Amino acid sequence: MTTTKSVLNLTRTAFVHEKTINWFPGHMAKGIKQMQDQLRSVDLVVETRDARIPLSSINPQLEQIIGSKSRLVVYNKADLAPPEIEQAVQREMTKRKQRVVFTDANAANSIKRIMNVAVDIAKSDPVKYPELSVMVVGMPNVGKSSIINALRRVGVGRGKAASTGAKPGVTRAMSSKIKVLQSPPIYLVDTPGVMMPHIPDPITAIKVALTGGIKDNIADESILADYLLFRLNRFPSVEYHKVLGIKEPTDDIGELIEQLSKKIGALRQGGEVDADKTLHYFLRSYRNGGFGRLCLDDLDEESVDAFFKNSVLNRPLSKNQDKKAKRAAQRQRSLEKARSKNLL
Repeated sequence: MTTTKSVLNLTRTAFVHEKTINWFPGHMAKGIKQMQDQLRSVDLVVETRDARIPLSSINPQLEQIIGSKSRLVVYNKADLAPPEIEQAVQREMTKRKQRVVFTDANAANSIKRIMNVAVDIAKSDPVKYPELSVMVVGMPNVGKSSIINALRRVGVGRGKAASTGAKPGVTRAMSSKIKVLQSPPIYLVDTPGVMMPHIPDPITAIKVALTGGIKDNIADESILADYLLFRLNRFPSVEYHKVLGIKEPTDDIGELIEQLSKKIGALRQGGEVDADKTLHYFLRSYRNGGFGRLCLDDLDEESVDAFFKNSVLNRPLSKNQDKKAKRAAQRQRSLEKARSKNLL
């Protein structure tokens, strides 16, 4: 029997959090400059987003860089998102003149959708495109490098060309050209995952961090876990308690941590709850798809219109916001520099 919210009388109807998360290390600023320099010689930009957060994984800075350049938007990790969101996303992005495909980097058939678009462009004018140059961009940990490796595997039958990892920030510099098809000749360039210098909406920042786009040691894992719990309780069914092996759903993150820690044996000496280990387990369960295929963004027309209306896509940063963004970026660069010198 499915446990429903009405039975549980879960009380929270909104999640309020005012502090945003900023992560913009030095290699991202350098990567943006390199992208801008190389964009002139690129024929197609493949902008990769996360299908679990189809709106929150849009980076306004990339929108400005790409401009009018030919672009294909790829919603990767589609195997972790509900299949029914594809229609809504296609509808809303088509309104905004964005061509969209959904992919799972482990599924050859979905990867061929990207290749087909590139091949069609190359064949449309062989004189103009003696070899097609494709730049792959996106926010951290959306799977850019995995897509490149999959395209190379599908196109030329060769192995890994780009480094991948579960943590954000694996790719820290522009790659050299990577051939992914012999005829017509198609080459890709990998780029560092680029975060926006300042995420004005705290909930958007939480969603990006929750899906692995911001390093866990920068985000507050207890806040991420609390927001995840809030969202899980708002889905039509709340079967996560069965996945975790706890007695029943709860709206209290402290209660969940206490129950879960005992279930997984995350206890310190004397039986004290190991909250950190339990939080990691809860977050990892979500990221690995343990709670099913979930989308954290609301995709009804009203919510999407509100997102684009209120988004920084439609308005430049104010002077104050711009100063905040630059200060946040400078603080992060200083932290990264100190860490590299083992000062922290």
